Amino acid sequence: MKLKAITALVATTALGVSMALADSNMANKITAVSWGGAYQKSQIRAYAEPYMKLNPGVEIVWDESSAEAVAKLRAMNEAGNITWDIVDVVAADAIRLCDEGLAEEIDPDKDLAAAPDGTPASKDFGDLLVSECFIPQIVYSTTFGYRTDMVGDNPPTSVCDVFDLEKYPGKRSLEKRPINNMEWALYCDGVAKDDIYDVLATPEGQDRALKKLDTIKDQVIWWSAGADTPQLLADGEVVMGSTYNGRLFSVIEEQKQPVAMLWDMQVFDLDGWIIPKGLSEDRKARVMDFVKFATDTQRLADQAKYISYGPARKSSAPLVGKHADLGIDMAPHMPTDPNNAKNTLLYNYEFWADYRDDIDAKFQAWLAK
Repeated sequence: MKLKAITALVATTALGVSMALADSNMANKITAVSWGGAYQKSQIRAYAEPYMKLNPGVEIVWDESSAEAVAKLRAMNEAGNITWDIVDVVAADAIRLCDEGLAEEIDPDKDLAAAPDGTPASKDFGDLLVSECFIPQIVYSTTFGYRTDMVGDNPPTSVCDVFDLEKYPGKRSLEKRPINNMEWALYCDGVAKDDIYDVLATPEGQDRALKKLDTIKDQVIWWSAGADTPQLLADGEVVMGSTYNGRLFSVIEEQKQPVAMLWDMQVFDLDGWIIPKGLSEDRKARVMDFVKFATDTQRLADQAKYISYGPARKSSAPLVGKHADLGIDMAPHMPTDPNNAKNTLLYNYEFWADYRDDIDAKFQAWLAK
């Protein structure tokens, strides 16, 4: 079956399901919580507006409190008054909320749509289902950008080029925390990717990572805000630096700076939905209907029209098209695009939950030396 026919079939099926459920005992209002800005706008355009068009009696209102989601849901739970219906959180927060019993567990193959070819949601999302309560939407990454006019005729192709001061002299920018930096350091010191977290769990492994970082320490500008590296690159103050891929997309495509992406060993992180525990049956039924629609193959692909983060479903990647405003092909800018995802690292949430305090103290002490 051709792609257009498949897409039409999915849309028709979604319409039928939503309309069939319209008369059931479902609430007519959803309070959705997200991050504001361009990301929330992409959700409204890709998910909320199409859903409300299919369900004319339903209203979706938005709250921009995702950064405070854990604390606020704890407070709501203690008060016995859950005012949110669906909440966008990073995966680490989803794990915390799930562990504390504040989020509903999800059965992917029952509660989420299959791919157009019938692949179950559990296989389509795959390893990105990092918690029983987490419904992935996007993959974003922390990766490196570099100045194309400062690297000569041989641009960097490996994350380990960040550690090669002879081949690529000049300042680098790295985030002022151990996460990602320690993993890259061990990898570039010869540790196999699959062994990184086992090695990093030991004091010897931590010292090994810091020793590798020592080799470039005096050439590093440390950043705390995602906007720092793009500005340093735009100003030519660093030859290469790490930041979020969406920030690099902006400096490359919107600002037209002489910057390119180095995707090797990009560190994947995830953002998605949780459904709070304690909703009434009619509210839960409505939000489950919405989330099934909003996380299907086509909807996740549609979000990529508005922002350069990769859809969490494998089946969505081939459907990623052009940016709705810039008119450029978005696939080459997605961290999940096969050409960009040849060598990636998935952030280990459980490891950093267990080791963050100890490693952070050691890292800050090393910085102060």
